[in-house]
Order: sequence, then C-alpha cells, then structure tokens
Amino acid sequence: MYFASIDCGSTNSRIYILNEKGVLLGKTFRSVGVRDTSIHGSNDYLKTNLECAFYEAVETAGLDHRDISFVISAGMITSELGLMEVPHLWAPVTVYDLACNLQEVHDPEIFSIDLPIYFIPGVKNRYKKGNAKLSDVALLDFMRGEETQMAGLIAMDIASFPLTVAVLSSHTKFISIDKNKAIKGSVTTLSGQLYAAIVKETSIGKSVRVEGSTEGFPMDMQVVDCAYEQVRRTGLVRSLLMPRFLDTLLDTEPFQRQLFLQSAIATEDLEAMNAFELMGFPIKTNIILMGQEERCRIYSYLLKEKMGFTEDISSITESEEIDMFNIRGTLVIAQQAGLLV
Repeated sequence: MYFASIDCGSTNSRIYILNEKGVLLGKTFRSVGVRDTSIHGSNDYLKTNLECAFYEAVETAGLDHRDISFVISAGMITSELGLMEVPHLWAPVTVYDLACNLQEVHDPEIFSIDLPIYFIPGVKNRYKKGNAKLSDVALLDFMRGEETQMAGLIAMDIASFPLTVAVLSSHTKFISIDKNKAIKGSVTTLSGQLYAAIVKETSIGKSVRVEGSTEGFPMDMQVVDCAYEQVRRTGLVRSLLMPRFLDTLLDTEPFQRQLFLQSAIATEDLEAMNAFELMGFPIKTNIILMGQEERCRIYSYLLKEKMGFTEDISSITESEEIDMFNIRGTLVIAQQAGLLV
C-alpha cells in the first residue's frame, strides 16, 4: 500500500510518498502555501500547485498516481486559507485523539485528485470559552502542523516525558508534552518573521547581511552576552538598532552583528516561557530544540547560562531529521486510524 503525506505551511509545502511501513519513496518541495491564498484572493493557486507537486512526488517514487490509496495532510492546509477549515482540538491531545478526529473528504472541489484526503486537526490551548474575557488572551494559542511533528517525536521514543519542545521556524513555538505523552498546548511568538522583516525591510539589514553561509564562523558568546544585557537594560526595540551602531561606529564583522540581532530576539523570545506557569504546563522538564544549528546554540546557551535551566537540553538541526518527525507522525496517525491495513 502507498499513500501521500502533505505538509502545507504558510509559504512552503512538502509532499511525501510512503509505503505502509513508512519508507520514504519519493518527495517534492514547493514554495507555495496558504499565504498565496491571501495574495490571490482564493485558494485556486494553492490547489493547482499542490496537485502538480503531488504528481511530481509520485513520479519521483517511480509510481503511478493510481497506486496511491489516500492522502493525509497536516498544517495550515486545514485553516480557513487552506483547502478546508478543520476545527482545532482542545488540549490536552494524544496521538490517538488526532487519529480519531481525522476529517475525511473525497471531493474534487476541495482536492481535485480523485483520492480520499484525510485532514489532521490542529490543537488549541484549553480555556473557559463561555466565560473568557479579553484579559484571558495570555492563555490563547494554537498549532497546525506541529501536532503531527510531536506525534512523530512521541512515536520515535527518543525522549523522556514530560518534555518541552521548542520549534524554531518562522514562528517560535514552545510545546508542552505531559508525562502521559499528551500535547498540553503551546506558546507561540513571531520571532522568525520578526528577524526576516528586520533584515528585509529596515536599515538594519545592510549591517547584518552576511555573504554566503555563516557556517564556520565562531559563536562569539561575548556577543550573545552583550545582546542579552542590552535587551535586559533598555528593551528589545532599542537593542534592535544596535547592529547599526556596531556597523557604523565600531570595528565589527557582519557575522558578529547578525549574531547580536539573533541573540537579542532570542532573549526576548524566551520570555514567552513565563506563560507556562499560567497555563499549567510543567516547567522543570528536558527541552528539545528544533531548527537551524546556530539558532539552537543561541537558545541553548541562554537557557542554561542566563535562565538557569539545569535539565537536559538537546538540539535537532538536520532538516532531513526534522522532516522525519512529520513523516513518522503521519504514519502513526494513519496506523491508529486504521488506514493502513
């Protein structure tokens, strides 16, 4: 048996072709996501590109589209900007809960390929909906896609629980998983998009732009320390200007200024973990960081040296390894839903 897994985000989508044992047979990547629905005013562009990507992935697997039994999908594809809006599940949520709440659709108006598609619902933090007030906004959060990554992480049995996972991407998402391996909820920030906007849309971009890869540049912890202290003393908004000062007034290198900017944002980013106590998430847990290597090193250093975390902090930085969490997550959800027989 063969099936397709679609991981559709805000700006990028990946399609994997798997067999019933979870062996990856083919894959494709497209720079298309739900952001394109906002740009074009409809999801037609998203549909067309996902269809093309599906056929391309099937071809890379050496198969015919008629060999595929079904499609399973997660991420922003289940939002109002995706193919079909699927309500979030209330946390806490187990892998079994995700499997029991798959939304099956076989409708060419939603997905033009003549196959059943199963949508994995996202997860939202629990709050008292009937009595919620504006002041309860600190309790609010949700995820679409990361729940499938967490299902994969849980299934791979590489960590002890309770556990905190920090997904460092266009957003930072701190995810709490309890001792029973249930997703308790999340705390999300806009840090990745903030960094990208500063580099692209402000005068700071010129000062932090590094030609080529930063791989091989030293991780200067004095720069990280300096950024941390400045955010603590004068706040993030002023600290964001400091790479410009370092460029114009001092003899510094672009990679140092880039590190300063990343560290300043990371310092502010980690403040979001203060919400854990309010939300009833366990605080003293091991932590797994997922993301680009340099970013993970900054967060690990700040957690240990500045925030006093004594628990184990590990990092997963290889993109293919992170992809495997999505792949394994869709596999285990499909298995528990009885789709792989």
